[in-house]
Amino acid sequence: MQDDEDLKDISDSGSRLSGRLKRYAKVGSSVGGLAAQVVGNRVLGTGLNSTKHSAELKKALGGLKGPLMKAAQILATIPDALPKEYAEELRQLQSNAPSMGWLFVKRRMKTELGTVWQKKFQSFEQVATAAASLGQVHRAIDLNGQELACKLQYPDMISAVEADLKQLALLFGIYRRYDKAIDPSNILQELTDRLREELDYEREARNMGLYEQMLGDEKHVCVPRAVPELTTNRLITMNWLDGVTLLDYIKSHEGDLEIRNQVAMNMFRAWYVPFYKYGVIHGDPHLGNYSIRENGDVNLLDFGCIRVFDASFVKGVIDLYFGLERDDEDLAVQAYESWGFKIQNREMLDTLNIWAHFLYGPLLQDRKRTIVDDYEGGAYGAEVANKVHQKLRRLGGVKPPREFVLMDRAAVGLGSVFMHLKAEINWHQLFHDLISDFDHLALLERQTSALNKFDVPIPTAI
Repeated sequence: MQDDEDLKDISDSGSRLSGRLKRYAKVGSSVGGLAAQVVGNRVLGTGLNSTKHSAELKKALGGLKGPLMKAAQILATIPDALPKEYAEELRQLQSNAPSMGWLFVKRRMKTELGTVWQKKFQSFEQVATAAASLGQVHRAIDLNGQELACKLQYPDMISAVEADLKQLALLFGIYRRYDKAIDPSNILQELTDRLREELDYEREARNMGLYEQMLGDEKHVCVPRAVPELTTNRLITMNWLDGVTLLDYIKSHEGDLEIRNQVAMNMFRAWYVPFYKYGVIHGDPHLGNYSIRENGDVNLLDFGCIRVFDASFVKGVIDLYFGLERDDEDLAVQAYESWGFKIQNREMLDTLNIWAHFLYGPLLQDRKRTIVDDYEGGAYGAEVANKVHQKLRRLGGVKPPREFVLMDRAAVGLGSVFMHLKAEINWHQLFHDLISDFDHLALLERQTSALNKFDVPIPTAI
């Protein structure tokens, strides 16, 4: 925890500039070190000390408490977005950074709610209950006795985001120079847009309302409700939802497969009912973004990172499923091309289908099974991803559509959750229950109505 002198520095504009310069130097040295090692390895054959440097990179990012750490967490779960040694280290980043102290909190709350902000609460806990990459959460009680969660953004995050995005661009540029299998330009653009959106807590409050409507019929998924009069662009206040972390829940229910299966089914519906019914997905199934109630119900807690998809994109997801199930190559090609892939030859189609068969595998088999079945340990899908990567490099590479960033993030992140749960479910049946009445025009109508109601922007360029 920072002392009062550090916190005073944060509030001073000159010190903020100094902090940004230190931030650039700290991360820049790590990224620059990666660049030097890559050049040495590729040009001079000196060898890439990936183990040492990836650990240093994780340490630098973890101490920043900012969006580059968040981006790293996302990138770490997207196959081939980063070299595997870096992904493995960055995957360990969690939302457990030390929280900022009480002096910081008082100043930030005064800025957001005015000088008499404390009179708007019966109580407000001085110590944060959770500290993440963009802000920290405090428990409070309002004047009516309702328990609240107040998420307060760290200072100067707008500047921090822009600084981080420049570093991300540098990192992607380095990666692209020595590996042509994946063109990451669309990935960078997608991360840029989503990270900037996450800074707007009023937007997140609207997203929360949208999710409350989309999941209104889901009895086993709980969504908090924002408190408008205690919410600003940098502070979001919502009712408190009791629950424990997934890992703690698993630990206390290790011998109960039935309840673990129920949690898995609740998580599946929490993420995919909004996608297949409204074309919206929660892009960050991070362990800190949901909790589990004693009865296995799921609390969704963070709505800063969502993605709205055109109805035709969702149709493509279902078309590819049926293309694989029916061995219908024309339908599979149609799905890929609807997303912007260029299928120039049979080998490219076969290569993309390797990854598609892995992702869709649990859905294609009409039986109870674990999510990964024959795969044990390691990063989810790493072996398959590596095989696809090598083939794509030989074929000249691909440029993944930007929509795939959060789709892959959700699929891989949820796969990891299901692995932790050791759930044994008929995923095929779950999926078919969701898509049995799918109509992309009906989805478009539902989506347009819901997005307009909560003033969530409709994508104009997909």
